[in-house]
Amino acid sequence: MSESEIDHGSPTPVYRQIAALIIADIERGALVVNRKIPSESALTQRFGVARETARNAVRFLREEGYVFTVPQRGTYVSERKPGETNS
Repeated sequence: MSESEIDHGSPTPVYRQIAALIIADIERGALVVNRKIPSESALTQRFGVARETARNAVRFLREEGYVFTVPQRGTYVSERKPGETNS
């Protein structure tokens, strides 16, 4: 992932672009289950965005089921893929 991968002129919000890059890393195995994703602070530095933008990206990933957050510990890749059911 790098800042050059973000298109600030795109109609897609920057936080969604960051989330898409993280999802791609999860899907190709660069980020693995139960391991931390980069912190909001690291994302702000890497992509040159405001902390709120990084926070929105992480929130989106959590809402979509790609990650889970442990208070005071960090945000980790979820074991279950989005859309999976218990059946």
